[in-house]
Amino acid sequence: MTDTTTIAAPAAPAHAMPPSSPPGSLESGGAAPLVETATTVPTPAPDMMTGSAMLDRFQDLLATGGPVLLVLGVLSIVALAIVLVKLWQFQRLRLGQLGAVEESLRRWHQCDGKAAIALVADRRQPVAHLVHLALVGLHRPRVDIATLREELARVASIQLERLRSHLRALEIIGTLSPLLGLLGTVLGMIEAFRRLEMAGSQVDPAILSGGIWQALLTTAVGLTVAIPVVMAHAWLERRVERCGHQMEDAITQVFTRALKAPLLSTEGRKPVGAARELSYAA
Repeated sequence: MTDTTTIAAPAAPAHAMPPSSPPGSLESGGAAPLVETATTVPTPAPDMMTGSAMLDRFQDLLATGGPVLLVLGVLSIVALAIVLVKLWQFQRLRLGQLGAVEESLRRWHQCDGKAAIALVADRRQPVAHLVHLALVGLHRPRVDIATLREELARVASIQLERLRSHLRALEIIGTLSPLLGLLGTVLGMIEAFRRLEMAGSQVDPAILSGGIWQALLTTAVGLTVAIPVVMAHAWLERRVERCGHQMEDAITQVFTRALKAPLLSTEGRKPVGAARELSYAA
């Protein structure tokens, strides 16, 4: 006779927990599930990253080129400041505007001295200022022409000297920049060969090539600074020279007004046409 044992299943607890509902589902009479919000981490702006990278690159270049590269950077800033100051000066003086001067000379040749003086009075333009001084001087009684010419030459020299101010410094920067770049190259080559010597028998070609690259960097920067500086100096100097030629031409036209008088006939030496005698104090 075999005994059989019956194993009863465990009874369920009196208060059984209901099965949990999946996230996002709502049960009748239940509260809404909590929704997790994702927090975003702010990322740096691209402009800030670019500016920081450019600053790091600039610092690397300074460390590579040494003090010569720093001197070239300072010279480039000084040259840029001089060019901007000269452009502002020429614009303020209206260096290329000669409309009032041409009209004044036309009135002067028509023997209208008062109108000619009024057209160039109180003007900053160097040519107009010189023409005004010449016309006023010729209207003074018993004026000495030679003395007046000496005074005009003195004033013209002062005007041109003011226009040429700081151009010498610009010329020096344009001349020294490539020489400083060459000096940096020579110093860099010396440093490269010194490292090569210290390496001894374990020579690494990267040491020599890296030193040459660093040395040639200063030459490239020196030429980059010198080329635009030389071009700017030549252009500014040409504008000053043109102003000097315009001064000389205008003053010559003031003193040669009598040459534009009507020609005299060979018979009787009488003027051809109804022309009156010209004088400086017209």
